[in-house]
Amino acid sequence: MAAVPSQLADLKSYLDSLVDRYERPEFIPDDPISVPHAFDDPRDQEVIGLYAALLAWGRRETVLNKMEDLCERMDFRPYAFVRDFDAVRDRAALDGFVHRTFQPIDAFWFTKNLSAALARHETVEGIFADHLAPSADHAGPAIQGFSTTIMSMNDRTPQRLQKHLARPNAGSACKRLNMYLRWMVRPGPVDLGIWSRIQPEQLLLPLDVHAGRQARALGFVERKSNDWKAVRRLTSACRLLTPDDPARYDFAFFGVGAHDDPLADEFTGGNKLDVSSLPTDR
Repeated sequence: MAAVPSQLADLKSYLDSLVDRYERPEFIPDDPISVPHAFDDPRDQEVIGLYAALLAWGRRETVLNKMEDLCERMDFRPYAFVRDFDAVRDRAALDGFVHRTFQPIDAFWFTKNLSAALARHETVEGIFADHLAPSADHAGPAIQGFSTTIMSMNDRTPQRLQKHLARPNAGSACKRLNMYLRWMVRPGPVDLGIWSRIQPEQLLLPLDVHAGRQARALGFVERKSNDWKAVRRLTSACRLLTPDDPARYDFAFFGVGAHDDPLADEFTGGNKLDVSSLPTDR
């Protein structure tokens, strides 16, 4: 592992202490990652985890209640439900399922197209990883390939489904899909680590308004928008701290924001990182 630049050594120690504080099993029960953790079969975990990640916006209690509803509709066998999904027989199971802008029509077409994609790629991991070269610098092509695949599985797919399938090429931060990849790829006390074809070093940090606020306060991001360029810049800086696992720092940025904990004064304000002095992303 390359040495951490001297100007980052103290900041790395501080962020590592935040990761140690928040990356704990106690984090799981109140977070959407608890949904895939409730299943034992990795095939169930990756399927229901995908739904949980895509629907993870709004109050976490509401998200968990909605996911409990969805699991019941799938007879608590998410992989089998999606794999064997029949548009005529099973449509009624998804009727009435709503979470914010995710409507029954979205649930139907996402499940129908995911079923077709599973038939082609065998696993959800395959849908992502088949679009990513082993030597790729980051997982962006996997996310782009996944979203494009789901949208293109059926000519009748309504365009409205696209808003639930973020794409790097559209400039989106792809927060929920980056979070999903973190769940599936990273080992640890919180993440599942059940995939092997995408490596932790290829992950990008999930970036939303809360994580972005902490990242900017520390100087990791200068851009005002939480977009794909900001994700790349944030991940690039985190790679300087831990090249083989940059996404671990999601626990630091998210944890501080979620718990409304203050950041240390010695790393904020006039003491924050000058990100312009750091190497650009590879």
